[in-house]
Amino acid sequence: MTRPLPEGEEKVRAVRDLFDRIAERYDLVNRVMTLGMDVGWRRRTVRELRLPAGALVADLACGTGDLCRELQRSGYRAIGFDLSLGMLRRARTTAPLVQADILRLPLPDRSVEGATCGFALRNVVSLEALFAECARVLRPGGRVAFLEAAEPEHPLLRAGHRVYFHRVVPLIGGVLSDREAYGYLPRSMAYLPPTPRLVGMLREAGFPDGHRIPLSGGIAQLLVGTRG
Repeated sequence: MTRPLPEGEEKVRAVRDLFDRIAERYDLVNRVMTLGMDVGWRRRTVRELRLPAGALVADLACGTGDLCRELQRSGYRAIGFDLSLGMLRRARTTAPLVQADILRLPLPDRSVEGATCGFALRNVVSLEALFAECARVLRPGGRVAFLEAAEPEHPLLRAGHRVYFHRVVPLIGGVLSDREAYGYLPRSMAYLPPTPRLVGMLREAGFPDGHRIPLSGGIAQLLVGTRG
C-alpha cells in the first residue's frame, strides 16, 4: 500500500531530510534521468526573466546552485536559498547562499527584481504562501520563473511518461543514489493542482500576467509572471 504524502511540518522535515540524503549525487541523477534536458530547461527559465543586466535574483530551493550559476552567466546577481544544509554544502557557485524556508525569506519587502525556482513547487507546504512571499520580496515589474516537472497532455506521451517517471526514475535513483527518495519525488506530483488553478494562484498573488509554458512536449513546465 502506498504511504500517504506528508503534510504541514511533517512535510518540511521530510523534504529537508530527503534532500540531505540525496545531495551528494543529486546533480548526476538529474542529468541521467532527464537525459541532460534539465540543462536547457534551466537556461530557458533564466531567459524568461527578461530583466536588466545586474538585476538581483533570488533563486529559491537553489540546491547545489545550478540556477545560480546560470543566472550569473546571464549577467544577473544571484542569491540562493535552500532548506537543506546538505545541498548547500555541495553547492558549486560563487553566489551567496542562505539556509532558509522559502516561505519565510530573510529578505526585506521589494528587495529583489527576480525570483527563480527549479523543481521545488511540489516540495513546499503551501503554493499560495510561496507565491505571496515572492510578491512580497519582488519590486513592481519584477519577474518570476518557476521550473517544474509536468505530465504531457497527449494521451500516448502521458502514458509513456508515467511509466518512465514512476517506474524507471526510482530504479535510476536506486542505482545511483537513494531509491526511496526517488520513489517519493514522482509521487509528489500529486501536490500540484491542475494547470488552471496553478496559474490562477500565481495571478491572485500579484502576478496578473502569470502563465504556463510547456517544455519538451510537456514533460516539464515553466510558470512565469510579472509583479503588478
